[in-house]
Amino acid sequence: MEGVCGGDAIIEGTRIAVWHIVDYYYKVGMSVEEFLADWDYLNPAAVFSALAYYHDHKDEIDCAREENSYEHWQQEHLARAAA
Repeated sequence: MEGVCGGDAIIEGTRIAVWHIVDYYYKVGMSVEEFLADWDYLNPAAVFSALAYYHDHKDEIDCAREENSYEHWQQEHLARAAA
């Protein structure tokens, strides 16, 4: 959605980016139940929809994951410091 989370795909009605859900689910191993406990305004369908969106738009979301990773930030920061 334009103007929210830098235009990255989000869970409708929230400011939670799909890439964020994907990182927690696949990289950290967070369960759907844990999402619902931490973000009580979400429902299971919203989480599963975000994961389905990821599988339908893997290249887009993987790019956003990379751009928002600590490693990417660190690389950009070091490059600017060296310039």
